[in-house]
Amino acid sequence: MSQKKESVSGKSLTILLPSGRLPGEVIRKVTGLKEHYRFDLYLSTAQNLRLYNLAEEDVEPIRQELSSLGVSFKGPGRFPLARVCIGSQGCNLGLCDTLAFSDAVAERFGSRSGVKPKFKIAVSGCPAACSGPLLTDIGIVATRQGFDVFVGGKGGARPAVGRRIVRQANVERVLEIIGLIADFHAAKTPTKQRMSKLLDEPGFPFPEEV
Repeated sequence: MSQKKESVSGKSLTILLPSGRLPGEVIRKVTGLKEHYRFDLYLSTAQNLRLYNLAEEDVEPIRQELSSLGVSFKGPGRFPLARVCIGSQGCNLGLCDTLAFSDAVAERFGSRSGVKPKFKIAVSGCPAACSGPLLTDIGIVATRQGFDVFVGGKGGARPAVGRRIVRQANVERVLEIIGLIADFHAAKTPTKQRMSKLLDEPGFPFPEEV
């Protein structure tokens, strides 16, 4: 049965949570702000925290209070945080510390600006791929021999499994690959575009599946 779509009211702010980690002081602050300003909360599939149904006049006061804790917010042009599983820190199947890997990606690329929309990264601590790396623009999967890298995956109405472009790479090599693909995406994307549409473009640095 079809249902009439309700209109979205109010503004929103999205708090960026590296590796989906929500610090205690942020939890306490958000809880207090929610009681005062009466907004709603949503834990997004990108592992961030969205504050929505905000009154327009409340957005800046809330932003300022959270910024005092060092919180960063989602905004245009930011390099994406990697979506991760909990990895070896909390799973017996984990073959790598996905939280540390995510931090390494953020440290290497977090200062980049002008990143086009529809560019996503996921890291999985084992081949079970719980974080969805095969359905992400850049997907990194830990194995016992190193990291496999996939590119061009996507979800949505027409999902696609990413192409494996590298096997058994070390962390530094994976970071180099992320940089190459991010540069290619930026050069070939005027506004927004998924990597799946760029795999057969001339000059793509990894034309063959491995």
